Amino acid sequence: MTYLIYFAITVFTYLAMEVATWLTHKYVMHGFLWVLHEDHHQPKYQHAFEKNDAFFVIGAIPSITLFYFGVHPELNYKFFIGLGVLFYGITYFLVHDVLIHQRFKWFKKTKNKYLIGLRKAHKVHHKHLGKEDGECFGMLNVPNKYFKI
Repeated sequence: MTYLIYFAITVFTYLAMEVATWLTHKYVMHGFLWVLHEDHHQPKYQHAFEKNDAFFVIGAIPSITLFYFGVHPELNYKFFIGLGVLFYGITYFLVHDVLIHQRFKWFKKTKNKYLIGLRKAHKVHHKHLGKEDGECFGMLNVPNKYFKI
C-alpha cells in the first residue's frame, strides 16, 4: 500500500507542477524576474544559453532539496514529491526546449495533433515581445482552440 501512495504522490505532484508552472510563468517570469526571462522572448537565440535558462536551476533546487530530505533519516514522501518535480522538469525540457524551440533537432517533423497544438499555443505566447499582454502561460494544458487543424 505504501508504494501505491508514493506513486500517487509522484503523479499528483507532476500534475500540480503544471499549475505551478502557469503561475510562475505569468507572475514571476513575466513579473519581477522578467530580467531573466526577457531574452527568451527575443526573435532569435543569440547564444547557446539564455538568461532564461537560469529557471532550470531555480526549478531544480526544490527537487534536489526534497530528494535530500526524502531519504534522511529514511525514505519518506518528500522524495516522491521531488520525483514528481523532476519528472515534470524532464517533460518541460523535452516539450519546451526540444519540441517547441528546437534547441535540439530531435522531433522536427511531428504529426501529432497534441504536440502541434502545444507549438501553436507557445507561438502565440511568443508573439508578445514584452512582459505585458501575454497568453498561454501553461506548457502541457493549453486551450482547445490550438488543437484544431
